[in-house]
Amino acid sequence: MKTYLIDLDGTMYRGSQIIPGAKEFIDALLARKQPFVFLTNNAKRTLAQNVEHMVNMGFTGIEEKHFFTSAMAAARYAAAHYEGNKAYYIGQDGLKEALLNCGFTLCEEQADFVFVGLDVEGTYEKYSKALEHLLHGAQLIGTNNDRLLAKPGGFNVGNGSIVAMFEYAIGKPSPKIGKPYAPILEEALKYFGLKKEDCILLGDNLETDILLGVDNGVESIMVTSGVHSKEDVERLQIYPNRIVEDLRELI
Repeated sequence: MKTYLIDLDGTMYRGSQIIPGAKEFIDALLARKQPFVFLTNNAKRTLAQNVEHMVNMGFTGIEEKHFFTSAMAAARYAAAHYEGNKAYYIGQDGLKEALLNCGFTLCEEQADFVFVGLDVEGTYEKYSKALEHLLHGAQLIGTNNDRLLAKPGGFNVGNGSIVAMFEYAIGKPSPKIGKPYAPILEEALKYFGLKKEDCILLGDNLETDILLGVDNGVESIMVTSGVHSKEDVERLQIYPNRIVEDLRELI
């Protein structure tokens, strides 16, 4: 029985509204004991906050064990690939939790790393402090490279745009970790003890969810409830294994 790696925003919900069919799909997975993980670029929430967010919308049976975020991937990737454990971060509770769980020491001085996750209260002062660490040799680690963040009626600045600002300022790139890049998948597979041939990526975004599957040889299913439509498949030439309009088609 394959494990579903499921996107959240645009696949399970929009903002605080459940997408029709999403709850019924999760209920069916729980009933037949089919494993699933919510694989998300959203680094803002802790595991407990992710559970609370979905339960408040009406989902049932959701537990902390069901989530793997780009914050978790970034912390685990940095710990495995670089020396040092002193971290300065721009972000919210989810990134802080991920760093502490991976043994990083949070600091204001002499940081080995600057982690950048979405911070809706980010300030010029915070960004300048981060730049100071980077110019003194700290390694830049962005949790994800989403250019835009969808909201009702439009878009906000995405975390990738903030990461790009720092890359431009220091003339060096951050490793690419969140979807559609391989590290988030590789770290999730290690974390849950899975093999990619035993997984199905499920999401609404061709350029993140589905491209992650295409580039890494993982079966993918696109649901047309979010960012992209069937017409976008040919336009972008990113081809999922299957397209559905409602997740109830998969029950």
